[in-house]
Amino acid sequence: MAVHNHPQHHPRFRFPSFHRTATAQAATDTAAATTATRAYAFASLRLLTGFVFLWAFLDKTFGFGYATPSGKGWIDGGSPTKGFLSSVAAGPMESTFHDWAGAGWANWLFMLGLLGVGIALVSGVALRLAAVAGTAMMALMWIAEWPPAQHLSDGTLSMSSNPFADYHLIYAVVIIALAAAGAGVTWGLGKVWATLPIVRDHKWLK
Repeated sequence: MAVHNHPQHHPRFRFPSFHRTATAQAATDTAAATTATRAYAFASLRLLTGFVFLWAFLDKTFGFGYATPSGKGWIDGGSPTKGFLSSVAAGPMESTFHDWAGAGWANWLFMLGLLGVGIALVSGVALRLAAVAGTAMMALMWIAEWPPAQHLSDGTLSMSSNPFADYHLIYAVVIIALAAAGAGVTWGLGKVWATLPIVRDHKWLK
């Protein structure tokens, strides 16, 4: 009589891999720390850029004695656009800017733009609108200074440090990046703003 020996299958116990668990946890922690750092960096950039716009509005309104001399503020009867636009001395819109200089509508649009973009960036709401308005403002100011020009209309050197990239361009790119990154959530009211019914129905208001 043949005897067949059948192999016995014993259950194998697998111990959890503490190394794999620790590695996965470390990767998760690193990703979370990177995300948090990025959020804080964008929030800091947003607040600082917003303060640039808000300060420009306040100084031009009240004449704090920095870019706008004391007693020459908007509330004192001064014009926020006259000095800058009337001094444009290069570019394809030189004469147009001279015509706009000191006009009431130009003053109001310029100041409301500074105030609106500044408040939006500092509070973290309506960043897409701020990106559109801020980029339009920076584009006009870039054209007014006209960095590509080597010489002004009177023949003197323009002293342009770069024929394309100047601080107006950088500000525009920064505002667009902040809007694209949704930078209003951290240290801002972006999350609350996004829950408003009108904002939920109209994504362009974010």
